[in-house]
Amino acid sequence: MAASTLKIENLHVSIEGKEIIKGLDLEINGGEIHAVMGPNGTGKSTLASAIMGHPKYQITEGKVFLDDEDVLEMEVDERAKAGLFLAMQYPSEVSGVTNADFLRTSINARREEGDEISLMKFIKKLDSKMADLDMGEEFAQRYLNEGFSGGEKKRNEILQLMMLEPKIAVLDEIDSGLDIDALKVVSKGVNAMRNEEFGCLIITHYQRLLNYITPDKVHVMMQGRIVKSGGAELAQRLEAEGYDWIKEELGIKDETVGQEA
Repeated sequence: MAASTLKIENLHVSIEGKEIIKGLDLEINGGEIHAVMGPNGTGKSTLASAIMGHPKYQITEGKVFLDDEDVLEMEVDERAKAGLFLAMQYPSEVSGVTNADFLRTSINARREEGDEISLMKFIKKLDSKMADLDMGEEFAQRYLNEGFSGGEKKRNEILQLMMLEPKIAVLDEIDSGLDIDALKVVSKGVNAMRNEEFGCLIITHYQRLLNYITPDKVHVMMQGRIVKSGGAELAQRLEAEGYDWIKEELGIKDETVGQEA
């Protein structure tokens, strides 16, 4: 399978008539991990939701392509089948559906009829990935995220990532609320996915996650746009000095767009 590219051009996104993202450009290639950082209210999570087609967000201008496919013409399930994946900041609970059933159904939804994953192959893969994430066997039969702690939900999102093997993943604050041990486990799972066919966008507030997942590129988002990009050292400087130096350098007023999802 060839490496994929997610290309975002001049993206504008609004919610209830208020523009949140104001002309954003970003390209992520297979084999790359990108991190997006920025103050609260700059539209980082809005970007994640818009890419996956959340109906709450209206894309008023711009283009999003996964390879040669127009993502904006796809329904949400079609985007997932095409190879996009979103690890949400607040995963939903689904009563009555076990993790194992959800994962197997999701895997088969991306396959052609007659090419469904066999039960034995699925169980073997699931057991292996759960072991990598220090998840007990009972997780497979628990209802999807029901009664899970915050850390368990985040591990479960990474389990889904490892089982589904998407082309491009968007990870929205997967480090939120994690203690250091859980952070290391989640980071281990993401790092295990690194290969030339997998691209990843990590949305985070903190450098601490990037101590364990070294990004190829770091982008700073302010006022609905990417205003600065660099290597891993950019995140380290942000941790040490905050965002004021960027605002001063670029003449950005100290304000937000008023919406952080």
